[in-house]
Amino acid sequence: MGQTETTAAATATEKPTQTAMEFFQSSAGTWHSQRTTHHLPFRRSEMGGSAIQVEALSAGDDRVAEICKMHDIDPTEAAGGAYVQWSGAMQWDREDDENHAGSTVFAIVPDPADPTKGKMLRERGYAEIVPVAGQFEMDAEGGLTLITEYETMSSIERFWFPSPDVRMRTSTVKRFGGFSTATFCTENRLSAEPEPLEVDTKPVASEQPNQPFYSVFGW
Repeated sequence: MGQTETTAAATATEKPTQTAMEFFQSSAGTWHSQRTTHHLPFRRSEMGGSAIQVEALSAGDDRVAEICKMHDIDPTEAAGGAYVQWSGAMQWDREDDENHAGSTVFAIVPDPADPTKGKMLRERGYAEIVPVAGQFEMDAEGGLTLITEYETMSSIERFWFPSPDVRMRTSTVKRFGGFSTATFCTENRLSAEPEPLEVDTKPVASEQPNQPFYSVFGW
């Protein structure tokens, strides 16, 4: 076997270096996010910033159990979860002084046969006030990919850490009817301890096609 074949075979057999729950525990704390969103149909992009607070939740946390019950899943199958709060604004909102703020709770349910992938349960969607379940998978580079199908759109996100206190995220969102966006975020950890943000925690539903998409790690 040549060197190229050997390298390819080794890469194919590489396994993720951590579990999804370890990935989210690494995300605990307070973050500042810089975000660029490309609105593909309009050929226009905008930049924004936000504050994100992540609190890792243990498998025995009541909030994790509650999310599992919403999805008719045995809470003992969950590996844990997180409580996330966010507050931010984009360039297009400045004229109206609009801010995007909210919070969500999610639970991680690994696949019994392969814990590097499984379901990520959320208390609600971002375009509809209904529980949402996404499919996650860890890769050999330490990244996490999350695919979520909503009633009015679908999203593919990838998160990774280039260094312990820097997290990056890419996301592509396609709405039924063709409205699509692509986003790139760079996030810097400000504190390892969660610092509660003053946000509106009430779910907000909208029939508008431009309803903003919120990632599992916030806005």
